[in-house]
Amino acid sequence: MGRVGRIFLGMILVVFTLAVIAFVLENQQGVALSFLGWTSAEFPVAVFVGLALIVGALIGPFLGLLVRLAGRRRVEASKRS
Repeated sequence: MGRVGRIFLGMILVVFTLAVIAFVLENQQGVALSFLGWTSAEFPVAVFVGLALIVGALIGPFLGLLVRLAGRRRVEASKRS
């Protein structure tokens, strides 16, 4: 990656970081989530949104890997036929 690409990436990371900080600072009110009779402890909104983003970031690549592996199996099966 060239010098310009690194500067551009750095600027994007700074903007993203500032947006996250602004979101956290603006969403400090406490909420409790309820789902199927289960109620969580009261935390700021930013905690729940942050956890949802982290879980999505972990699950997304895993599902992508499963889809890629299923596609490879399909291609290999069609080559055998």
